[in-house]
Amino acid sequence: MREKVIHKISNNVKYFGEVFFLWIDTLKYGFSKPYEFRALIAQMENLGVRSLPIVLLSSFFVGMVLAVQVAYSEANFAGRVMVGVGVGVAITKEFGPLLTALLVGGRVSAGITSVIGSMKVTEQVDAIRLLGASPAKKLVFPRMVATMITLPLLTAIADFVGIIGGLVVSVVDIKLKFYTYYYQVIRSVTLSDFFGGIFKSLIFAFFISLIGCYCGLKVKGGAEGVGQATTRAVVASSISIMISDYFLTKLLLII
Repeated sequence: MREKVIHKISNNVKYFGEVFFLWIDTLKYGFSKPYEFRALIAQMENLGVRSLPIVLLSSFFVGMVLAVQVAYSEANFAGRVMVGVGVGVAITKEFGPLLTALLVGGRVSAGITSVIGSMKVTEQVDAIRLLGASPAKKLVFPRMVATMITLPLLTAIADFVGIIGGLVVSVVDIKLKFYTYYYQVIRSVTLSDFFGGIFKSLIFAFFISLIGCYCGLKVKGGAEGVGQATTRAVVASSISIMISDYFLTKLLLII
């Protein structure tokens, strides 16, 4: 039993060490010439733009659900007239960045792992090394930067669409006037709330992309190994998002 615990701890330490050194290699080689602008643009389109529909749909209905919960959780009139405050603050500070990271992160981490993993099992990654190039520069850096650019943008869009979803429910279902909801959101949501959520999404994007690339580069065993690595990447990125969200929330409250 003791040996199993020690073995598990050593494996976890090895895992975090390898992820850390992959990040160091990415920083070391990623900013060196020649720059991979075309690869960066392609990854932004693949990882960011193609994730837009799911962000729009999910954030709109999340805003609607929040509006219903805030309005009807209180049996008195106060719950209804404060729906804009509840939706605006909850979306910008927590639900916008968190749900966007979980939804987009599952898609992005799975996509990154499957692509790089397929390249690994077909020995294309080894071919990159034989040509004197760095996989961290060619494969990891464009995906990491693209994710860290697009996820905050998607989070900002999710915030706006989520608030619009709350507005629709407030006007149609709760019979709240448009300007009442509008002024509630404007007066309750501050720039620190908004940029705090954007900062969270930036950190989430870092974990999503780095974990996805690492799992892809460590694939073994052919197509079955690619599937297993994809599952591990999605689970690990989701867990890292949830854990980091807690500490980031505490940090932003202190600041």
